[in-house]
Amino acid sequence: MDTQSAQQPSFDEKNANELHFEARLARLAQVAVRSGLNVAQGQEVIISAPLEAVPLVRCITEHAYKAGASLVTTFYADDAAVLARYKFARDDSFDRAPQWYFDAMTTAFKAGAARMAITGGNPALLAGQDPAKVGRANVAASKASRPAMEIITRHDINWTIVAYATPSWAKLVFPDLPDDEALAKLWDAIFTASRVDGDDPVEGWRRHGAYLHQRVKTLNDKRYAALHFRSPRTDLHVGLADDHWWAGGGTRAGNGVECQPNIPTEEVFTTPHKDRVQGTVTSTKPLSHQGTLIENIQVRFEGGRIVEANATRGKEVLERLISTDDGARRLGEVALVPHSSPIASSGLLFWNTLFDENAASHIALGQAYSTCLIHGEKMTPDQLAKRGANESLIHVDWMIGSADMDVDGITADGKSEPLMRHGDWV
Repeated sequence: MDTQSAQQPSFDEKNANELHFEARLARLAQVAVRSGLNVAQGQEVIISAPLEAVPLVRCITEHAYKAGASLVTTFYADDAAVLARYKFARDDSFDRAPQWYFDAMTTAFKAGAARMAITGGNPALLAGQDPAKVGRANVAASKASRPAMEIITRHDINWTIVAYATPSWAKLVFPDLPDDEALAKLWDAIFTASRVDGDDPVEGWRRHGAYLHQRVKTLNDKRYAALHFRSPRTDLHVGLADDHWWAGGGTRAGNGVECQPNIPTEEVFTTPHKDRVQGTVTSTKPLSHQGTLIENIQVRFEGGRIVEANATRGKEVLERLISTDDGARRLGEVALVPHSSPIASSGLLFWNTLFDENAASHIALGQAYSTCLIHGEKMTPDQLAKRGANESLIHVDWMIGSADMDVDGITADGKSEPLMRHGDWV
């Protein structure tokens, strides 16, 4: 018998696998449009995506028009073109950003367009490039995109992010597997985490959102003044912003549309007080940032500000990150995620914050969400700052939760109540 042929999938098996994949991709598109964006009748949709994601973009576009979208427009990013800039562009190129592009986005969002982002480019694309140039380019882009991003962080419009597996990304997640097998496994992980395999994935997302909303309600009813994180390498006291508001499981945007900003999501989150964070915290998963893996981050906060920062790998990138502006050394988000979440249970490091932040409780350096304060979306920057909301050009999440982490809620009178033990809800 031809053992080589026997070990390879038959034509029928390959055909079945392809049909299975296409069905799951269609379900991901349906979830993105119906559960993520919840496209309104007559609404424009703007998509950003890597070039490789054309199949998903086309499927999402079809579902968006079926849902009543008036116009769907896609902007593609090309990793090869990005690298060409770092190889051949003039030095002053890295202090520039396409302002016209971000101005157009701002105009579209102000007119009510929904935003769909597809992630999936090579997370390590810029690993071999000059960190100073990478940092300058990101600062320039952050400044240029700020008006558009403010509309998104205020949740004025409905928006969502989903993922598309690419070979370069898959190879980072599964470095020891052949390329095709790595890609297949990454797709399986994405489909599972994105909850597309049930009988009715849209209804499944409704139920999951309701579960997270119940967690949110419990925390908002409690009105804790602070959270206390404790593990063998962490002792962190996170004061919460005045009039803070917990969120998770989807939100009602300012245009009245209920949307799910992240597919997948397992978190409930709120705004810390920028001046009331004290203690030491250690990361429990590596942070993939600007093509560099930053490992074993350990920082010490005093008066809400990072005063010491270390990492066993990527320390230079970490230092540049927290030096972006004053707000980069302060917290803009704190999130609780059970260690038993499906993404944590997978045991994978995705090299992608959309997934990795939903594997563990986490904190985010930088910009706060105004919607995580009561009536925050109506406040001026000065009013937000007085309540403790941080302001920055960055918003970078990194994971601190684990099976060893205990979390207590601290009441206004200083009483400590258990919220999580060994990484899971009490």
